[in-house]
Amino acid sequence: MASIYLPPWRIDVSSRPGVVSPVPLRTLARLAARALDTAGAPSPGSLALILTDDAELATLNEQHMGHAGPTDVLSFPMLTAGFALPPGRRPHLGDIVISVERAVQQAADGRGGQTSDVQWSATDELRLLVVHGVLHVCGMDHAEPQDNAVMRALEKRILAEQ
Repeated sequence: MASIYLPPWRIDVSSRPGVVSPVPLRTLARLAARALDTAGAPSPGSLALILTDDAELATLNEQHMGHAGPTDVLSFPMLTAGFALPPGRRPHLGDIVISVERAVQQAADGRGGQTSDVQWSATDELRLLVVHGVLHVCGMDHAEPQDNAVMRALEKRILAEQ
């Protein structure tokens, strides 16, 4: 695991054994920090980004969401509204678990992007999943059409920033 400090954020990025990211971990951490800034996350804060495979995501998907089979990203927000820590403490905002295997496959199959029909690189797909996960940690959702439009527009904006 690498703890990458990008004030006011600490991004703990880890890759499970045998999982190779098409994007450098530091690049993913910078993207996560940018998404936290854009989403207005409480700062300072920490976030865990875990890169793994379909098998682990399938287990987590079943345990936490009640759905069989793997998914591409799961977010586990840790803070609730009104939560406060003593001054000087860095709250842990949440964990994001991404299947690199699924991201690579979705990109290869042309099932990437927000609409699952975008043909782009595994790098672009992984970047989207990081931003998507961060926005969920920050309390955003896409279950309702209006919320979906807001979340998708914010994803596009964050991904367009360099």
